[in-house]
Amino acid sequence: MPDKSEEKTIKKRKRKARRVHLAGQLMRIFPIRENKIVFNTFEGDGGFCCNPRYIAEELLRRGRKYEMVWLVNDMSREFPPGIRKVKNTFWNRAYHLATARVWISNTRKEYGTAKRKGQLYIQTWHAGIALKPVGKYRGKLFPRIACLVSAYDSGLADLVTSNSDWCTRVYPKMLLYRGRILKTGSPRCDVFYTKREELRKEIRDRYGIPRDARIVMFAPTFRGGGQKGKRQVFAEAPTLDFALLTEALQKRFGGEWHIFLRLHPQLAAQLAGMPMKNKSDRMVDVSQADDINELLAATDVLISDYSSTPFDVINIYMPVFLYADDFAEYVKDRGALMWDIRELPFSLAQTNAELAENIREFDEKTYREKIDAFSKAQGVLEDGHASERVMDYLEEQLSL
Repeated sequence: MPDKSEEKTIKKRKRKARRVHLAGQLMRIFPIRENKIVFNTFEGDGGFCCNPRYIAEELLRRGRKYEMVWLVNDMSREFPPGIRKVKNTFWNRAYHLATARVWISNTRKEYGTAKRKGQLYIQTWHAGIALKPVGKYRGKLFPRIACLVSAYDSGLADLVTSNSDWCTRVYPKMLLYRGRILKTGSPRCDVFYTKREELRKEIRDRYGIPRDARIVMFAPTFRGGGQKGKRQVFAEAPTLDFALLTEALQKRFGGEWHIFLRLHPQLAAQLAGMPMKNKSDRMVDVSQADDINELLAATDVLISDYSSTPFDVINIYMPVFLYADDFAEYVKDRGALMWDIRELPFSLAQTNAELAENIREFDEKTYREKIDAFSKAQGVLEDGHASERVMDYLEEQLSL
C-alpha cells in the first residue's frame, strides 16, 4: 500500500520541479556564453571544495579566460581571484545555469533543472569507491523521490568522472546513469600528491598546532539520506572516547597527538561545530573549513565510519580505522554495505576498546600490502593528475 506521506512529498516536489523548469525555460531569452562555467558543491552548502575546486584551480593555472561562477549558499565563503561567487537563489540558479556553456558539480542538480542544447554537464560526484550503499544498491530502502531526482540529474549529465574500474562498473546502478564515464582519477585527491608536505606545515600553522605534532581526524559520514522525503544527518554527540584514542595512538605511533573534528559539509551548514560532551585544548573543530582534502593532506591518521574518505587516503597509505558503534542500526536504515568489511584494507571497531586494540595492533607492512592488492584489483587511478585529465577533456569538447 502506497505511503500517503511519501506520495504527498513526491507531488510537492514535482510541483516545485515544474516551477524550476519553467524558470530555466524563461531564461532562454539570454544567450549561452561560450566561455562561462558554473560550479557548485553539495547543493550550494559546500564552498571552494571537492572535485570542482581542483578542476577550477587547473582552469586558473592554464591561464585561459573563462567566466567562472560559483553558486554558494553562504556568501562569506572565500574564493580565489578569477572566480565569482553568486548567492544560490532560485532565480540566480536559473539565470546562471541557463547562460553557462559548462556545468561542473559534485552533487545533484535541482529536480526540474532545464538544460539547453549545446550545454555540457560534467558530474564529478563527491565520492569514489564507497562503503555505504547509494542509489539502487539500497534496494527497497531507496526512497522513490531520491530515485526520481537521481534519474533526472543523471539524464542531464554528459560525463561522469571515475577513479577506478570499480566505480565505472557500479555507477550505472549507483547513480542511475547510462552515459559516458571517464576514468580520470579524483581531482580532489591530486592535492595529496602535489602539496602534501607544504600543507602539513601550513595547516598546523593555521590552527596553532606544533609542526612536529601529529594529527588524527575524526570524520563521520552523512546519516539518513531522504527516507520518505525527510533528509537527516548525523547530529548526535559522538561516543568516541578521545582520551583512549590518543592514548592508543601515542602507544603505537609515538609523538604528541591533536584531533581534527570534521562534520559532513551538509551538516556543517546547519551546525557551528560537532556536538561534543568533552573537549580538550588538543581538539580543533574544522567543520567550517571549506575543503577536507587540504586538511587530510596534513593528517596522519583517519577515524571514520561509512564515509568514502578512507578510500581516498589509503592511496597515500594513511592509516585508517573504522569506528561504527551503530553498525547494525545503520545497515537496517541504509541497506547492506557495498563491501564485506573483511575484504577491505582497514579494520572495523564497534566499541572504543576494539578501536584502541586495532590501533595498537596496526601493522604497517601488512596494511601497505593490503592496499596495493586492493587498488590493483579495483583498478584504482590516483596519481595527482586527475584535474589535468578532466581539463583535457573539457578543452577537447570546447575545441580550445
